Amino acid sequence: MSRAATAPSRASLEQRISRLGGSRVPGIACAVLVALGTAALVAAMVPVGPDWLGVTGSLVVATTYTSLLAARTGGRPLVFGALALLCGLVAVLSDQDVLLTGAAVSTSALAAVLGVMITVPASGFLAAARECAVALVCAGVGALATVGFEPAIQKERFEYVGLGLALLGALVLVYRLGAGLHGLGRRGLAVVAVGGVVLMATLLYAEALRRYGSTGLVDELLSWVRWSRDTLGAFPRPVETVLGVPALVYGVHMRARRRQGWWVCAFGVAATSSTATALANPAVSVTEATLSVVYGLVVGLLLGGLLIRLDLMLTGNRGRRSRVAEQAAAVRPEPGRFAPLL
Repeated sequence: MSRAATAPSRASLEQRISRLGGSRVPGIACAVLVALGTAALVAAMVPVGPDWLGVTGSLVVATTYTSLLAARTGGRPLVFGALALLCGLVAVLSDQDVLLTGAAVSTSALAAVLGVMITVPASGFLAAARECAVALVCAGVGALATVGFEPAIQKERFEYVGLGLALLGALVLVYRLGAGLHGLGRRGLAVVAVGGVVLMATLLYAEALRRYGSTGLVDELLSWVRWSRDTLGAFPRPVETVLGVPALVYGVHMRARRRQGWWVCAFGVAATSSTATALANPAVSVTEATLSVVYGLVVGLLLGGLLIRLDLMLTGNRGRRSRVAEQAAAVRPEPGRFAPLL
C-alpha cells in the first residue's frame, strides 16, 4: 500500500481518537467503573458475595484511577491504565505479601494525587470547601481499594511511604502545572517553605513523641485522644487537620487568582494521603476512620478559612464590598474537572 493511501487512514484514526477524547464517553465509562469497583469493595467489607470481590474491586479502582490521572495530566490513559492492571494482576496472582503491599501503597498514593488533581479553582470559601470534599471522597474510595489488596503492613511505615510517594508525585506534576520554580515568586516560595516546615514538624514531632516523649506528656495527650474517641467517636488525623486541608483550601483559592496556587495544593496530599490510608489500621473501625477524616476536614476548613481571610487582609482592600469585588474578579481560566490540564 502506498504512503498516499495510508496517510488519510492515519489522519482519520487520529481524528476519531481526538473526538473520543473530547466526548463524555470516557468520563462516563470511568465513573461507571469506579462505581462498580466501589460496590464490589463495599460488598467484600460487609461481607456479601464471593471472596474475590475485594481484590477485583481494588484492581478496577486502581486501574481506573491510573487512567484518570494520566488523562488529567496529559499522559496516555490507555497505556498507563493497562500497565497498572498488569502490575496489579501480577501482585494478586503471585499472592506475595511484598507485591500486594506494594500494590496497596501505590494505590493509596495514586488516589491521593488524583484527589488533588481533580480539584478546580475556587473563588470563594464555600467553593474551596466543596473542592476539599471532592478530593477526600476520591481518596476515600482509594482507601477502600488499598485495603482490598489485603496488604501485610506496619502501620506507621505504610503511612509514611504512602505520603512520601504521593508528595513526590504531586510535586513532579505541580512543577509543570505551576510553571516551574520561577513561577513561584517570593510569596509562593514563602508559602511552600512554610508548608514544608509544617509537614516536617508534624511528622517529626509525632514520631519523636511516640518514641522518646516523657510519660507524663504522652499520657496527657493520649487522654485527649481517648476523650475525643469516647465522646465524639474519633480523633482528627493531625497531618490532615493542620496541613493537608488548610493547604488545599488556600491552594484552590489561590489558583483562581494565580498559577502558583498549584504549589500550595501540592501539600494537599497530606490530607488525601491520610484519607487514603485511613483504613490501613486494623485496630480502627470503618466508622471511626470515617469520623476522623470528617473531623479533620471540619477543623482544617476553619484553619483554611482563616488563611484566606488573612491573605485578603494583607494583600487586598478591606471591607465587604472590596472582598466581593475581589472574588468576582477571580476568574483565572483552567480546564474543567475531567479535562486535561496539560
